[in-house]
Amino acid sequence: MSPVLELSKVSVTRGGTRILGQVDWAVESDQRWVILGPNGAGKTTLLQVAAAAMHPTSGTATLLGERLGKTDTAELKPRIGLASSAMAKRIPGDESVLDVVLTAAYAVTGRWNEVYEDVDVSRARRVLAEWKLGAFEDRRFGTLSDGEQKRVQIARAVMTDPEILLLDEPAASLDLGAREELLQLLGGFASNPSSPAMVMVTHHVEEIPPGFTHVLLLTGGGVTAAGPLAEVLTASNLTTTFGLPIELTSANGRFAARAS
Repeated sequence: MSPVLELSKVSVTRGGTRILGQVDWAVESDQRWVILGPNGAGKTTLLQVAAAAMHPTSGTATLLGERLGKTDTAELKPRIGLASSAMAKRIPGDESVLDVVLTAAYAVTGRWNEVYEDVDVSRARRVLAEWKLGAFEDRRFGTLSDGEQKRVQIARAVMTDPEILLLDEPAASLDLGAREELLQLLGGFASNPSSPAMVMVTHHVEEIPPGFTHVLLLTGGGVTAAGPLAEVLTASNLTTTFGLPIELTSANGRFAARAS
């Protein structure tokens, strides 16, 4: 079976600055990846390439069997689930939670003149319930807490039953309770064999949910290390990635890191 995402010597340069350089990476359908690295490492840029939102300056990016630059991304994007702060900014604050999720079926933000079938509404409600949002369907998106908005974004991203789910810092800005609730839900979703391939960007090892299988470490636009979580997420690799001595501990499938 072909990888759902495959990058070969991918580089991205903007304004004369190299953001990514010579990245080789492949994601299989049953893998759940976390991308870790310092600010400016190229994590969000890499996710934008994976989301078909940005083309490489050089190298090849193949997503769901289609090579970027050789395919219609408008047809490709509905097969990709994406939750990010940039997406959240496009959602009208007065949109109901149900409509935020429902409009994913047309890849639009903001209910307009689309026509939805009962099966679409039923699926949207089922997805909301899965992310503990069933009681929120009539609430306005702008009135939700950060944690609730993050979960709505993820519910929207999985509404269309994507073949790959991309999450850009889903736990950023959340308090302890909201973070742990979200990571518990993400861990359950990641552990389900029927879930799609997943890629999550984060700055913190504490935000890696149980059920994630692989890690990609980035620094300076290049790959420090990549592979199975149990093998690659080490104090030595984190020290190289973040540029200072790191001590790593783990318990019950969760991680913690601090300067040693």
